[in-house]
Amino acid sequence: MTVDIILVFLVLVTVIVLFALEIFPVDKIAFFIIVSLTLLGLISPEEAISGFSNSATIAVLALMILAIAMEENGVISWLTSGLGKLKGMSVYIMAPLFMVVTATISAFISTTAVVIVFIKIINQLSEKFKVPKSKLLLPISFAGILGGSCTLMGTSTNLIVNSVGKNLGAPVLGFFEFTAIGLIFLGVSIIYLTLILRWLPWSKNRDLNEDYSLENYITSVRIKSESQLVDKRIENTFLYNNPEISVLQLVRDNRVHNAPGKYISLKENDELLLMCDINTLSKLNESQGLGVNEQHHWMIPDNQSEEGEKDAKLDERVFVELLMLPGSALLGKTLGNLRGYMQQDVLPLAIKKRKTLTNIRQRMVRSSVNKLVLKAGDRLLVDVSRENVQSLEAIENIVLLQELDRPDNNAPHKKYFSLAVLLMVVVLAATGVLSIMVSALSGVALLLLTNQLHLDRVYKKVNWQIFFLLAGMIPLGLAMNNTGADIWISEQLLMFLEGQSEMVVIGTLFFVTMVMSGVVSNNATAIIMTPIAIAVAHGLQLDFKPFILAVMFAANFSFFTPVGYQTNTLIYGIGNYRFRHFFIIGGILSLILWILATVLLTRMV
Repeated sequence: MTVDIILVFLVLVTVIVLFALEIFPVDKIAFFIIVSLTLLGLISPEEAISGFSNSATIAVLALMILAIAMEENGVISWLTSGLGKLKGMSVYIMAPLFMVVTATISAFISTTAVVIVFIKIINQLSEKFKVPKSKLLLPISFAGILGGSCTLMGTSTNLIVNSVGKNLGAPVLGFFEFTAIGLIFLGVSIIYLTLILRWLPWSKNRDLNEDYSLENYITSVRIKSESQLVDKRIENTFLYNNPEISVLQLVRDNRVHNAPGKYISLKENDELLLMCDINTLSKLNESQGLGVNEQHHWMIPDNQSEEGEKDAKLDERVFVELLMLPGSALLGKTLGNLRGYMQQDVLPLAIKKRKTLTNIRQRMVRSSVNKLVLKAGDRLLVDVSRENVQSLEAIENIVLLQELDRPDNNAPHKKYFSLAVLLMVVVLAATGVLSIMVSALSGVALLLLTNQLHLDRVYKKVNWQIFFLLAGMIPLGLAMNNTGADIWISEQLLMFLEGQSEMVVIGTLFFVTMVMSGVVSNNATAIIMTPIAIAVAHGLQLDFKPFILAVMFAANFSFFTPVGYQTNTLIYGIGNYRFRHFFIIGGILSLILWILATVLLTRMV
């Protein structure tokens, strides 16, 4: 083993640890890879930035833009609109139907974009018709992953494996070349997931107040005559610009003022509905001239005048839950400083953290508003007037989970035209007339020329983290090839597997790749394992294809942890799942697919 190989392994191990512990965002880790490999002399400066011009990276970017257009123009919602009619059916019928539709669309559109739309649909069905979302979210996430594995453009992982393999001399895969195997995996998985639905949690339909334990943080305060707040504007009191306190309502003379503005002057006997943490509540209790009530609730008096009732309806307030996606402008912000990034009408109330290895015990956070920050997969609860709910969509890369019904404003011709463009891209790529990169770029250009897509929306909604991750990981694959690290690893594998059958070799490669993808990004896993798979096939003098497909499928099959694939991360907290649901249910599915894939791929040798 040379010094260069040792250095590559040091970088590789460091990257895997950073990915697993989520110490830094993946885009920061990507920059670390580029800089460290260049400074160590393992790649040239030109190779360091080659990932930004790699055809697979550009193709992934173009496909992400197409997915944005399909979502913006209502194509995905249109294709899934009929699923709302299944509300009265048994969950054992709904689940497989949802999985089939999810997988079909995910084969041609970004899996994450498709699952996000399904999260909205299932969340609305759960709120209105008491459909158990925990019985549906995990199956549709798994189905989206499996469906994306069926075509070359289904996931970025497939494109990356094909690109790396091509650069190392492996034959290029066709668009539908491995679809038959992918459909077998999908069919077996749908049967399995339908049978195990009974072991998924029956999440009771909780309202946001209960889900976020808001009753522990909302209190009613009455202003006494001797209080220093009397005749002062809210902006001139401790209530304003205080990250620990949110003023939800003001009640004066039996008239309700929701989210009172900063220019309102406080009067004697005013009642304020406040949201604050336990420490702040204790301080309020000790403040001179304030009376803290034990009972607290949203106050809408029954004896309002007709005019008052009309005003209250016009200014009705609602709780809205926002799901944070990678690339959101709110990521990295604390609850205490979120107000500066939102409209005046929007009050951030609480954060619900998704569990990770580093915050396994942290859930809803109010008492440490200036310590914990929003990360991808977290949920933010905000209070907003009903008429301004739609304005929340201007926030980059968020999903409105508790979304109010609103008409579809997309013109029918936009849906049909956008779908026609997508079909054109698929046909051109599938027939080999154009490469996936060129056909996807052509589709994007056509949408831009016809004003069916606007770049300002693209800049905000593209998941740039994936783009930079790919651009940073590709040089790591080059460094492994330049130093011979991939050959060294393959030689050790061949020594370990000497005398074993092709089935054992492929099964071992598939298993190692699948385990790594549960901890490290599936794209990163594909870039690391593809050169090793090709080297092993070369050493055994066997056809490259089954080895490449083993890495491709195994890198996608991140079922046994909630962090291996982005869609699993998104549904983890929403469905009230625990780690064991992924580890046991996803783990058994992984073992089934591992055995099945080993048998099918060995027959191709």
